[in-house]
Amino acid sequence: MKKLLLLLTTLSMFIFSGCSSESDRTVTDREGTEVSIPKKIEKVISTAPSNTEVIMGLGLGDKLVAIDTYSTDIEGINQELPQIDFSNPDAETIISLDPDVVIASGHNKTGSTEDPFKAISEAGIPVVYIPSSESIEGVYEDINFIADVLNEKEKGQEIVNGMKEKVDEIKAIGDKIEDKKTVYFEISPAPSLFSFGKDTFLNEMIEIVGAKNIFADEEGWVSPTEESVIDANPDVIITNASYMENPTEEIKSREAWDVINAVKDNAVHLVDKNASSRPSQNATKALEEIAKAVYPEYYGQ
Repeated sequence: MKKLLLLLTTLSMFIFSGCSSESDRTVTDREGTEVSIPKKIEKVISTAPSNTEVIMGLGLGDKLVAIDTYSTDIEGINQELPQIDFSNPDAETIISLDPDVVIASGHNKTGSTEDPFKAISEAGIPVVYIPSSESIEGVYEDINFIADVLNEKEKGQEIVNGMKEKVDEIKAIGDKIEDKKTVYFEISPAPSLFSFGKDTFLNEMIEIVGAKNIFADEEGWVSPTEESVIDANPDVIITNASYMENPTEEIKSREAWDVINAVKDNAVHLVDKNASSRPSQNATKALEEIAKAVYPEYYGQ
């Protein structure tokens, strides 16, 4: 019965999409795929918290008809919205909501060999993808793209301009710092350490504040050994593993880590997990926190 319902719904979507093609427009999503979307967008499904944050920042939370399960902690979000599984979205549920567009993330494809929203696209519902941006400039472009899709280009540019102003303000200070501190940023704690190297927006943030990531010579996301961190002897350690009871104390109490400068100098800091892991307009909050953690003498006020 479910398969029959899905087939009938899909057929009806094809019929209606064919009748309304004159009111559509074509956009090129952040993966480079051309997608036909309605000119008027009233119902939106967001499948990743970074995209949901941008939509909320644009003041369009009332257009959301469903969100992913990780978006529930976003300020102002309607807690009664249907929740979509992040990596295994239910096609029948999404189609029944009849959205004008699904704004998806590259992270939704993690661990899957197929497009998790293939059935949605085949049902005639436009799906636009936003891969995980590797730079702050990429985050700007993501925000402008979402704003364009939702017919709020001016508001999107306003958000981006505000971000650029804050980034430029911090970078102006960071560029003048000659004695650069080294930083280890821990996303996942022992025994399975997880961090990052170059070509990530977090590495760029560390450079903007005037410091150097100890794994800057590595590519993308990395799983370092404890020995490699100890050998690098960072001046500052930053973590965003806020799901732990006391992540900074856990780091400082690790066996053999007491020789690290950051531990000896009590320079181990916690930053906001959401701001530092979601490429949205809130990334500037993480940038400010990183700046103050690494160089309180320059950014403390």
